[in-house]
Amino acid sequence: VQLVESGGGSVQDGGSLNISCVASDDSFFWDDMGWFRRAPGKEREFVAANTWIGVYTNYADSVKGRFTISRNNAKNTVYLEMTRLRPEDTGVYYCNKVNSYNDSDVPDNDYWGPGTQVTVVP
Repeated sequence: VQLVESGGGSVQDGGSLNISCVASDDSFFWDDMGWFRRAPGKEREFVAANTWIGVYTNYADSVKGRFTISRNNAKNTVYLEMTRLRPEDTGVYYCNKVNSYNDSDVPDNDYWGPGTQVTVVP
């Protein structure tokens, strides 16, 4: 299965952006999925995750209350709605399968896609 992220771009401080991640097939239909990001010069970090049915969610403290993860299993797609963006949210955003929605460890697998660049301009 391949994951492809899209929807990134450049936005002003305080702005909003919605990004998506599409899986090439329904292999992850029953899996918890997460969003991660890599800021310039930093390690990849956890952002958000949800269960396969999308009911339970988990967020990094830095994005709690500003970002919302959701999914449409019929479309094999996971979304991340980002509001009140800050310059420190700048980075490349990736989605991936996670062991559990409440596990914030960065997955060690080969499913990483190309990511989508999000730039927040001060």
